[in-house]
This record gives sequence, C-alpha cells and structure tokens, in this order.
Amino acid sequence: MSDKKRILITGGAGFLGSHLCDRFIKEGYHVIAMDNLSTGSLSNIEHLFPLQQFEFYHHDVTKFIHVPGKLDYILHFASPASPIDYLKIPIQTLKVGSLGTHNALGLAKEKSARILVASTSEIYGDPEVHPQQEEYWGNVNPVGPRGVYDEAKRFMEAITMAYHTYHQVETRIIRIFNTYGPRMRLNDGRALPAFIGQALRGEDITVFGDGSQTRSFCYVSDLVDGIYRLLLSDYSSPVNIGNPVEITIKQFAEEIISLTGTKQKIVYNPLPVDDPKQRQPDITKAREILGWEPKISREEGLKITYEYFKTVLNKK
Repeated sequence: MSDKKRILITGGAGFLGSHLCDRFIKEGYHVIAMDNLSTGSLSNIEHLFPLQQFEFYHHDVTKFIHVPGKLDYILHFASPASPIDYLKIPIQTLKVGSLGTHNALGLAKEKSARILVASTSEIYGDPEVHPQQEEYWGNVNPVGPRGVYDEAKRFMEAITMAYHTYHQVETRIIRIFNTYGPRMRLNDGRALPAFIGQALRGEDITVFGDGSQTRSFCYVSDLVDGIYRLLLSDYSSPVNIGNPVEITIKQFAEEIISLTGTKQKIVYNPLPVDDPKQRQPDITKAREILGWEPKISREEGLKITYEYFKTVLNKK
C-alpha cells in the first residue's frame, strides 16, 4: 500500500466531481471516482484513466457502497443538479440525497474517514433574506416540482449532522451557489449553458420571466479551491461557497450576446414554478474560517467556458 491519502469522490464523472478528481490527483492523493453515469460522463475523466493513482467504480450510491482498503476522505457529490434532470428523474434525485448520503455516511463511519457533502444554495429556496447567510433556514416548497432536489439536500444536511453528533463522524457541509466552467452540459437547462448554446447555434436567447431575477456565478476552479479548504478545515457547520457578485438574468443574457458577438435578440418566456428571484451568498464565514474568496472574474471565466462549449459543439 502506498502512503498516499485515499479519497472517494461520488459523482466523480460529473461537472464538479471531475474537477475535484483533477485537483486531488494534483495534490498527490489516490483518487477513487464513483458514478452511475446517469448525468455524469466518462469523457470528463478519461484523461485520468492511465494514472496509477486513479480508479473508477461504475456504481449507483443508492445501493450499498463497498470500497476495499483504507479511506481517508469522502466527497459526496453524486446528484442530478439541474432542473431538467430532477424534473425528469425526481425519485432518483430524492434517493441519491437520502439513501446515497446514508450509504456514504455509513462508509465514512466504517472507514473512520472524514466526509464532505455537497449541499446547495437551493436549500434556501426562494429566499426572503438577502444575501443568504448560513443561519437562514430557507423558504422551500416541499411539494413543488423543485422540492425533490431542495428537500433531498435539506435531508442530507440533517442526516450528516446526525452522524456527526451521534456517531462522531468527521463531517463537513458545503452550500454551493451557481457554478460554471468547462464540462458543464450544454443541455442541462441552466441559464449559462442554455444562453451560450443558443448563441452558438444562432438561436434567440430565451429568458424566463422578465429577466429581473438575480444569480451570482462562481467559476469552477474557485469553487474547487473552497471545497479543498473546507475539507481540510476543522469546521463542521455549513459554509456557503459562491461568488457574491450578483447580476440579473437579463444583464447576463446581454453579456453572453456581446461575448459571442451574435446578432440574436432576447425573447421572454413565462417563469417556471418556484424559481428563486434572488440568489447571492454571504461568504463571510468562508473568508474568515477558510481564508477563501473567489479570484476569477466573470469576464475571464466566461471566456474560458465559451471556448470549451465551442469545441463541444464542433465535435458534434
């Protein structure tokens, strides 16, 4: 056995999971990625397959998880994460947040591993407090179409805390705000890939509602750095990681049009049910406890992401 630290990353073939695989390989870890490939893709991690310090398990975490040998860390990032996915596979979304988290926590307990679970700004629902700080309990409709994702993640936080207090498992909870970058799926239904995809295909840009709702976008490398710091910290309560620079969806659509140099116009469609009107993280805790804040500007991050989507579309 080598003396490398061993880390299991569930959802390892997904957008965030694959970037986490890259980061922990770079930091000298032995990385075990696990994914059932329902929304993840092997193309995100195929460059890691030749490496001795990388393994891939094709497995659904809602079933019992067995990993032989020691494990030092677990990152639980397996979950559909876009509205298109969780409206299409609502029960799997609930199961991966509940049964999947239970299995990952059971494994952490058995291996005496530290586990970080990926929660989300969605646990705040359509917030009545702005910006959102970790003490805010949220405003969520449990039976609305988005409830399957929001409530799965709220349950995930609750069971993670229970394992921490009752079984003394070392746990970390991150609340992730909108993140973007290479390896996002073009068809995942979120504003950024939708806008760029439409611009590249020469279609009009579709904005839902009047475009006055706000989001704040964090570039993926910044987010990964926040996750890395939180995992290695001693802080077990939830921490927001996101970029506090807020923008309306209409402004964002205009930015994409000017970035891509397209001539399209913006068309407005009705707003989906329970769509949050505002999203902006309060990152005071991340700054104070982790010494973390985002470094990549939206302008810089969008350029890299745009180039990535161009290559993806050219391959089709």
